[in-house]
Amino acid sequence: MAETCYRHPDRETRVSCSSCGRPICPDCMTPTPVGMRCPECASQRTKVVQGVGRPEGFAQTPATYVLIAINVIVFLIEIANGSGGLSEQGRISQFFADFCLFGPSVAEGEWYRLVTSGFLHAGIIHLGFNMFLLLILGRLLEPALGTPRFLALYFASLLAGSFGALVVDPEALSVGASGAVYGLAGAVFIIARGRGMDALAGQIGFLIVFNLIFSFVVPRISVGAHIGGLIGGVVCALVIVAGEKGMLGRNRRPLELLGMAAVAAASVVGAFAVV
Repeated sequence: MAETCYRHPDRETRVSCSSCGRPICPDCMTPTPVGMRCPECASQRTKVVQGVGRPEGFAQTPATYVLIAINVIVFLIEIANGSGGLSEQGRISQFFADFCLFGPSVAEGEWYRLVTSGFLHAGIIHLGFNMFLLLILGRLLEPALGTPRFLALYFASLLAGSFGALVVDPEALSVGASGAVYGLAGAVFIIARGRGMDALAGQIGFLIVFNLIFSFVVPRISVGAHIGGLIGGVVCALVIVAGEKGMLGRNRRPLELLGMAAVAAASVVGAFAVV
């Protein structure tokens, strides 16, 4: 059953505001780079306040910047504890060894490695590339979804990436935010297509294909983590698009979060099954 526009109760619609989630009809839709918005959210988006409080970029994407900060801080801890990731000679610090993804350790109950490995990096280039993509994708997705759904998507993709890495090689040392980042890229592609933003979807699709080719060609890259994270992000995005199209009913937000939690839980169960 279609919802009705919150400003025009006599008009049915399957489109919701990308910011507040209220149903809106064509007359109330304001196109933005992150989807359709209602008149109130569209006007709030254009407000600029200078010299007071946090900049609007942080206000709209707090989780994105916090995640980047955590990754950078963890890398500094890696440096302080030894090699700063994985050295060319293959030496690693004890800190790196204690928190990277390693199947036998996960099998012994160290489940936290499924998450902590996503905040470790093998070097400054590895960190910089992932954080650059996280900044771009986060600034696209977080304002469009809201911080709670964005974080649920991020961690579901991270866990799916860890599962994928263990499927391919459970005894390899695996680190990096790549699984989560690939999940965000897959989600941008699906959500952009769902909202009729085909140009953006095409650009992100090219980015995904290019990086997948890069993953297969360059050695010492966890292809499993990339593909696993991508699949996890795509599944989460399909749940979000289903909610935006009215397939999950009026109380779609809890069901969307539940769907993403199910992806995360399935990834954890799958990870323990393969190790």
